[in-house]
Amino acid sequence: MWGIIPAAGNGTRIQPLAFSKELLPVGVRNDGERPKAVSEYLVERLTAAGADKLCFVISPGKSDILHYYGGRIGRTDLAYVVQPTAAGLCDAIFRARPLVHVDESVAVGLPDTIWFPQDALCRLPDDRLAFLLFPVEHPELFDAVITDEQGRVLEIQVKAAEARSQWVWGAFRMPGRIFHELYAYWHSRGERESYVGTLINGWLAQGGEAVGVRAGERYVDVGTLHGYREAIGLLASSTTLIHSAARLVAEADALPP
Repeated sequence: MWGIIPAAGNGTRIQPLAFSKELLPVGVRNDGERPKAVSEYLVERLTAAGADKLCFVISPGKSDILHYYGGRIGRTDLAYVVQPTAAGLCDAIFRARPLVHVDESVAVGLPDTIWFPQDALCRLPDDRLAFLLFPVEHPELFDAVITDEQGRVLEIQVKAAEARSQWVWGAFRMPGRIFHELYAYWHSRGERESYVGTLINGWLAQGGEAVGVRAGERYVDVGTLHGYREAIGLLASSTTLIHSAARLVAEADALPP
């Protein structure tokens, strides 16, 4: 499975930085000794879902991402493609199209977000276009997803002031053939859609189908100073819970039979 990581954005909401926003340190690695780049959380979640190949889509000035990750992470191969100019999320995602075979699966996430549970992407079906949904307090800041009782996506409201759903998409996956179908539809419309939600709404109107899976619990956009602070708090609370659970297990193991 290919994991596509669109990392070509300018990060204007959290600038000035001396490096790409995807390398913003948030938390620490498992060894507890080194800081962890925010994009590493997405890398972990994509690989946990089965991605054995990752494609970073970068702008010409983001060579620091290439230097940071190199060509391989564990058993996962990495590739890089360039989005020459900022042309929106759809354009960035489809830059990876030449690498993806129709028989392969594709998963897409945003590298300046952190979400839980870590294995939530594994709960999405891989035989159709499926969005991983998260509940948020302010859906107007995201893409709210309207679904029916069976989970079929009816509409995606892109940063709507009066969003009709508290559930927003944070990642999605699909078969390679649907990835190429979406590209063909986007291309036929002059490649003018910048937002994934706008593209999907048009595709649904043409007979396409998608599902939304409410498997997400927490979702933070680290691309703003407020989101960065929220992410620090979220990671701190998660670490506390993990340590508490480990302590309880150790105490239970120490009890006499």
